[in-house]
Amino acid sequence: MASIEHEGIRISYEDCGSGTPLVLGHSFLSSGEMWAAQVGPLAERARVINVDHRGHGRSGQVEKPFTLYDMVGDFVAVLDHLGIERAVWAGLSVGGLVALRAALTVPERVSGLILVDTHAGAEHGLTKLKYRALGVGMRLLGMRPFLPAIVPLMFGRTTRETKPGLVEDWSRRVATIHMPSLLRFLDALMTRDSVIDRLHEIEVPSVVIVGEEDVTLPPSCSSQIAAGVRDSSLVRVPGAGHLSALEQPEAVTGAMLSLLDRLGG
Repeated sequence: MASIEHEGIRISYEDCGSGTPLVLGHSFLSSGEMWAAQVGPLAERARVINVDHRGHGRSGQVEKPFTLYDMVGDFVAVLDHLGIERAVWAGLSVGGLVALRAALTVPERVSGLILVDTHAGAEHGLTKLKYRALGVGMRLLGMRPFLPAIVPLMFGRTTRETKPGLVEDWSRRVATIHMPSLLRFLDALMTRDSVIDRLHEIEVPSVVIVGEEDVTLPPSCSSQIAAGVRDSSLVRVPGAGHLSALEQPEAVTGAMLSLLDRLGG
């Protein structure tokens, strides 16, 4: 795994395949390994740059406040380092939040969007209170006591019932995340701005994908994005919750490849 330094933080990434550049951003509480099932098929048609967000995976820890726009800068810095001018930006959850903001702030760097289980709005007040309370608890007690409450937010009912090994593996990985980084990341999510009123500005081909059992950012969030972005389509994935790329990898991969087909990748 290669890495660069941006704003004093190590940003790690993997680079494979050839063709249309495609940059991947993962979910909160995950890493680039989340895309393991997608990277191989995508790399047959695209140059895939799979990035670990700051504070996650093999990227550096974070101690200071940051915003989603700082994370856009992380991705642009990786693309600059690789000499890539434009790429398709694909992101699940926070990866999608970052991709949307890239399309609005550095549109010249974005050739297409793949937005998976994500949201264009700000966080609601009640949810902010709930997650801030969760953050206080995790700061005091660590992650493990809260995993039973977090798992249903990340995985759909079908996955929890039929793929317990997948849920257990994810839970083991999450328990090792650097807690100060996690809390800074949570702050960035809770204080994000809304870009709903700017979705019409996005003109690149886009596909919006959502698990039908996602309770964290439900299908209505994705429907709102698909309705606002001019050149977009909506794909609903049965039997999947918030981490649809893990839960139903073939369906998500197929929808991602469909956008590459549209772009001629």
